[in-house]
Amino acid sequence: MRVLILGSGGREHAIGLKISGSSLLDATFFAPGNAGTEELGTNVPLDPMDFDAVAACVLEHGIDMLVVGPEAPLVEGIVDFFAADERLSNVSVIGPPKAGAALEGSKKFAKEFMHKHRIPTAKYGVFGKGDVRDALAFLKSMKPPYVVKASGLAAGKGVIVTENLREAEAAVREMIKGQAFGGAGKEVVIEEFLKGVEVSMFAVTDGNAWRLLSPAMDYKRIGDGNQGPNTGGMGAISPVPHVTPEFMEKVKNQVVIPTIRGLQRDHIPYNGFLFFGLMKVQGDPYVIEYNCRLGDPETQIVLPLLETDLLHLMDGLANGLLSEIDVALSPKAAAAVILASEGYPGSYEKGKGITWEVPSDGEGHLIHAGTRLDGNEVVTAGGRVMACVGLGADVDKAAAKAYALADAVSFEGKTHRSDIGTVS
Repeated sequence: MRVLILGSGGREHAIGLKISGSSLLDATFFAPGNAGTEELGTNVPLDPMDFDAVAACVLEHGIDMLVVGPEAPLVEGIVDFFAADERLSNVSVIGPPKAGAALEGSKKFAKEFMHKHRIPTAKYGVFGKGDVRDALAFLKSMKPPYVVKASGLAAGKGVIVTENLREAEAAVREMIKGQAFGGAGKEVVIEEFLKGVEVSMFAVTDGNAWRLLSPAMDYKRIGDGNQGPNTGGMGAISPVPHVTPEFMEKVKNQVVIPTIRGLQRDHIPYNGFLFFGLMKVQGDPYVIEYNCRLGDPETQIVLPLLETDLLHLMDGLANGLLSEIDVALSPKAAAAVILASEGYPGSYEKGKGITWEVPSDGEGHLIHAGTRLDGNEVVTAGGRVMACVGLGADVDKAAAKAYALADAVSFEGKTHRSDIGTVS
């Protein structure tokens, strides 16, 4: 099987690494990929949002399966684009069509979907152009902290959480006027703040059958103790100490099953990965958000704990055979420590040379994200540069392995959190 993985981040490198040992695999291509994916296959310099270029690449290289990593191509309809082209009819595409991807592409749509199908979520209001006064009045009726979200895609940065009412009001005005997060914020969702602990849950589903991967916890803030601005994720662990068997049963019965049934009842096709961003509040799950693909950096730790052949799993998903596949999960733990460029998530410099020496004990590895090749040298090319992934008998041991890897990597301006693995 010849596979093309769209994207250039750590998620895509992690997917490529996971399928690299599959007996089904003949060749892997990445578009555009990074310095790490270069070692696993062939990087193709194209924009994942240029669907015509993606199609041409698929036809040129005889691709059998397209795995869509990032959300933007899914939200813009790349699955529908492939389905409409007879030349591409034999290509399996892993990812939902545009209608299903709206669960991530529009927070308004997602909240209304949850409300309709009685899926637990925070109380909310949705406001658009011309609704500034109503939005501000609704905001004043809420208790702090105030949660203001851009409804559309904002690269994981369209969420404002503040104790200050004036800051929240300013965020509402700027979003609705299109001055913050571009078109993503012209429609805003104001939510009740939920106090609890976050859990990342991933399902594989064809819209009927579904399978859950290992639960994970993401560390979003840039600084230790969850201080500072939000990022795309500075680390992750799995399993999660506060995810008990009782909580998992509630997640299945109150969140996952109602979501799959809701998609069926609304005649929304779905064929891919579905992420549930959950908040555990007094023992009960509430959905904070859906994502229509694997998350980053959770993918880097969830996939190493998947004992089932990922390519076999995706092939079954594409061919309607998911119900016949058993998903086996490792009893081990995994932790990822993200190495970032100095200044991230604000402005930062690129092109810093990277060196590393990875121990060969099989209990840790590096996943490239913001890297590229400059001649024969690997250099920084993004805010989040690498994920140092450790495996162990428990989270503490896995985190120790990850930090040992982090110490083995050097580049100018390297920064990372020092508390990945702790749970408050």
